[in-house]
Amino acid sequence: MKTRKVAVLGATGAVGQKFVRLLEGHPWFKLSEVYASERSAGKTYAEATNWLEESPMPQAARGLEVKTDTYDLDADICFSAIPGGKAGPAEREFARRGYAVFSNARDLRMEPDVPLVIAEVNGDHLGLVETQKKAAKSDGFVVTNGNCTTIVLAMTLKPLHDAFGVDRVQMVSMQALSGAGYPGVASLDITENVIPYIGGEEEKVLAETPKFLGRLNASHVEPAPMTISATCTRVPVIEGHTEAISVQLARKAQGEDVLRAFESFQGPKEVRGLPSAPEHPIVVRSEENRPQPRKDRGAGNFMSVVVGRIRPDSVLDWKYVALGSNTVRGAAGGSILNAELAVTKRLL
Repeated sequence: MKTRKVAVLGATGAVGQKFVRLLEGHPWFKLSEVYASERSAGKTYAEATNWLEESPMPQAARGLEVKTDTYDLDADICFSAIPGGKAGPAEREFARRGYAVFSNARDLRMEPDVPLVIAEVNGDHLGLVETQKKAAKSDGFVVTNGNCTTIVLAMTLKPLHDAFGVDRVQMVSMQALSGAGYPGVASLDITENVIPYIGGEEEKVLAETPKFLGRLNASHVEPAPMTISATCTRVPVIEGHTEAISVQLARKAQGEDVLRAFESFQGPKEVRGLPSAPEHPIVVRSEENRPQPRKDRGAGNFMSVVVGRIRPDSVLDWKYVALGSNTVRGAAGGSILNAELAVTKRLL
């Protein structure tokens, strides 16, 4: 596989640092550029970055000059960790100039011509890339991953929707502090506390889930016809989003059928074996007290979603608890896997 040069946009922030760390030693991608705001101008990456990752800053990144206020980068692929609200125009401009942009930001997720992708769930939605290229008359394009909470939910709904159809979903999230970025939530707000509101989060879950599970139809995605209710909360956990999920299925299923759907889910053949793809996208735990963030967030090198407590629901049909890494599968790792899939599809 040809090695491709990649840039990280918004490289000094928490998600940007996660991209930099995950790209270290990647067999297909080589970090060649880091890009950030003007306050980093003239600095090396080591000088400009308050490094938050537990492992040391990759040596190859330390001396890179931080680029600012430019769209001229020595890279084929851009991984975008530009903050929401600022990302959209910059990502569109990088794409217009011929770069393949894989974004973690919210700004363009619901645009009709922009794929919103989880590789194992709806990798075929990358077909929208050709629509983008034709409209922009450019070889560049933007692909987004989803909100970290939505990714955990949609990953677990996919096998159920394929096997039985999903009509209604009720979800309550218990979201980790790292999902709020750095410095995140004030310690006096979250210590010994649960905050039952995260601005904009529930709206993202309601909008993004049907697009993930929808059907690609020429130049747009037809959202999956399902009703979703979401309550999103912040809890004093550092990493790993936990979700209590109840579903009503279009076709009745027995417990063993639901279990089999989860355990057999692998995603398309073209995703299996990609460098960032876990062997098992969904891991089922049989213990009555799992999954737990501290014990299970690292499953599949932080790329698997862990499911447990599968049982009948007295209001809908079935309920379960799901857990996934919000900073890897739900952010940087998911975008890198999307880029790997795009490479195998010869979109670059």
